[in-house]
Amino acid sequence: MLSDAVRPIGIAILAMGGEGGGVLADWIVDLAEHAGYVAQTTSVPGVAQRTGATIYYVEFHPLKLAPGAPEPVLALAPVAGHVDIVLCSELMEAGRAVQRGFVTADLTTLITSTHRVYSMTEKTAMGDGRVDSQRLLEAGKAAAKRFIAADFAALAQETGSVISAALFGALAGARVLPFERADFEAAIERGGVGVETSVKAFGAGLAATTATAAKESADTAMPAAGNAAAFKPLPNDARLAALDARIRSDFPAEVHAILQAGVRRLADYQDVAYGAEYLDHLMTIRDIDNGNARWELLSETARHLALWMSYEDTVRVADLKIRGGRFTRVAAEVKVERGQLLHISEFLHPRVDEIADTLPAALGRWLMKPGWARSLVERMTREGRVVRTSSLSGFLQLYCVASLRGMRRRSLRYEREMAACRRWLASVAEIARHDYWLAVEVARCQRLVKGYGDTHARGMRSFTAIEAALPVLRRESAAADRVRQLREAALADDSGQRLADLLGQWRVAA
Repeated sequence: MLSDAVRPIGIAILAMGGEGGGVLADWIVDLAEHAGYVAQTTSVPGVAQRTGATIYYVEFHPLKLAPGAPEPVLALAPVAGHVDIVLCSELMEAGRAVQRGFVTADLTTLITSTHRVYSMTEKTAMGDGRVDSQRLLEAGKAAAKRFIAADFAALAQETGSVISAALFGALAGARVLPFERADFEAAIERGGVGVETSVKAFGAGLAATTATAAKESADTAMPAAGNAAAFKPLPNDARLAALDARIRSDFPAEVHAILQAGVRRLADYQDVAYGAEYLDHLMTIRDIDNGNARWELLSETARHLALWMSYEDTVRVADLKIRGGRFTRVAAEVKVERGQLLHISEFLHPRVDEIADTLPAALGRWLMKPGWARSLVERMTREGRVVRTSSLSGFLQLYCVASLRGMRRRSLRYEREMAACRRWLASVAEIARHDYWLAVEVARCQRLVKGYGDTHARGMRSFTAIEAALPVLRRESAAADRVRQLREAALADDSGQRLADLLGQWRVAA
């Protein structure tokens, strides 16, 4: 058995598909072998996120072997408690490395990018399923001997490269391997692929690591979230400027940022008049709130009202898919080069209820009735279709749907959504006159209403169940806490079973 003095150096790389984890591992092996060390790399593919997270493991012997000496036996996979360096291309991967025991306080240098690529469980959660990034940073710092964190993905994007090159620079900047900067850059050049951009990203990663190495603080790794100053000012438009002036004159300063964001969202969604209507709805809540708890009721109602008034429908989806900014963003993401053609294909599967929702209310109700029209539409939409929005015909199809925005206020979906929204607003206002905190919790129940199709139907069922239970719950002293528990139960289970069970325990009819 080898003594600790000649124990192989183990480097684990946790990366997702398409991020160049294999290239990074090859660079490290080439770096070591070119210096005369024995090294090898292996990979263990996984299916944790996106196209699958993979663990690449590099191990090399720290001593140059004498001629004729037997080669050491190197491990094929990382072993908990015996990994010297862990490189992570995304913050959740750093959390997984800590969870698996690859990171230890007496040995491991943990280098991670602080950006997030949300996992499927985070994306599909009914509520906000995101893992707290600050907790991941704190866990990494507590678990590692040395912790280095920066947004290496942003550095790679700025230099036109991939994150593996920036992480290679971070590895060089950490000064944990017996090589100089020139040795690292030479390994990239010997690779022969994307050398110029990779060297730039390498330099950026090295500089970022050098600048933050002395701090090694999670607080400096990520900007604070939720800062009202992060909201951009309203565009320079006279009509929007008038709404901005109205916000400043009619509403307290504590909610200006939320109202400004809400008006901007609704003006983009429908028109400026729609933003003015949004402010009209909030006047009653403003008068009832009257500064209680720093205007929490007004803040929560304003935030959720903006979301409800900008509900997702086929018109909105089509509008977002044909915007020029989207084509530019996709081209940048796939790194389209001069002379190359980019094709974007959308898979669409509209159903009869979504089509009826887009039509004028009377026509939509007629289409939803059993009969020849509904049967015909159902046959025609039984299977989905692929629309190439980068072609003229595909673009025009979605353009025609997006142009129905002017008819949205007469549509069946608008009629139904606004009826429920006005009922919710009236309930919040009426309850607030007797139980302020219960009204706040009822305002927050709008979180259940989102999306379209099955997602919207499930959320609306849960929202309606809680709404129906309010007359009974209001008779209890802990009504606000009961509503909060019901909402969290609905968000935790999209089938609605947890909500139904909780209502059953309290003998409230769902």
